[in-house]
Amino acid sequence: MSTLPNAMRVIEITEHGGPEVLREASRPVPTPRDNEVLIHIGAAGVNRPEVLQRMGLYPPPPGATDIPGLECAGEIAAVGAGVTSWKVGDKVCALLPGGGYGEFAVVDAGSCLPVPAGLSMEEAAALPETTFTVWANVFDDAGLNPGETLLVHGGTSGIGATAIALAKAWGAKVFATAGSDEKREACLRLGADAAYNYKTDPWDEEIAKEGGADVVLDMAGGDFVPRNLAALNPGGRHVSIAFLRGTEASVNVMTIMRKRLRLSGSTMKARPPAEKARLAGDIAAQVWPLIEAGKVKPLIDEIFPLAEAANAHRRMESGAHIGKIVLKVA
Repeated sequence: MSTLPNAMRVIEITEHGGPEVLREASRPVPTPRDNEVLIHIGAAGVNRPEVLQRMGLYPPPPGATDIPGLECAGEIAAVGAGVTSWKVGDKVCALLPGGGYGEFAVVDAGSCLPVPAGLSMEEAAALPETTFTVWANVFDDAGLNPGETLLVHGGTSGIGATAIALAKAWGAKVFATAGSDEKREACLRLGADAAYNYKTDPWDEEIAKEGGADVVLDMAGGDFVPRNLAALNPGGRHVSIAFLRGTEASVNVMTIMRKRLRLSGSTMKARPPAEKARLAGDIAAQVWPLIEAGKVKPLIDEIFPLAEAANAHRRMESGAHIGKIVLKVA
């Protein structure tokens, strides 16, 4: 766009609480600083950390906007000093420290990736948070290799679906869990080799019988952690990225020692720009070709208008979604 407006529509968190605290408001359009770009947002993904932020449990990192939204897709509207990798008019999707629930957002240029060929803005907006998270944890940290086995909990979530697709494209075997028989069947349709209803199936015992797992991508925490360790093979890697079943777990240290297990964990939002840029380079080289070849596809559950962000959060908190929830902004 040739002339930028002075104000933009955003969704604010008016106070900590339920979805009803998300309200439409007007904010000044931000100006990109050195090494930043301004994105005119077409669509934005909805993620669990934004629900936690709304509840007051996951504040934005220092210096970041209080507007929620950790990923978006759109068009470069302005570039700051020092930006050479992007120009006005480029179509990008980006991992944001915040600000996706609005018409414009600024982000470090290194956190952007081109919109993959053939994808809509809504589909592209569903990619950054899941692909960055899965790549950083399953491949960069845990080092999943072809021929190994991944166990992913929440297999029908955005991250779960992405983990299944990427691991299968990588040549790995995948076990998945989900909270209903319907979602268990959905995991199988997404490509999982075996799937379990964690509410009714002894999934840890079954996975151990089926040869065990080499990597666990855990979003559950709590009482799932010792069961994960029991299902891991010698030399296994356990990566924690969320804690829907609690932040504390009781584990047998002898199990860790005997199996030579490695436990790690991470968040994405507070990582420095240089780290996100490094991951973006790896994702562009390793993941984007798989997406453009149709081997990995974003799974969209439902698209809501920006003004209905509260309903998007209700959908996420219902647990009924299969894939990503997206806000259509422009």
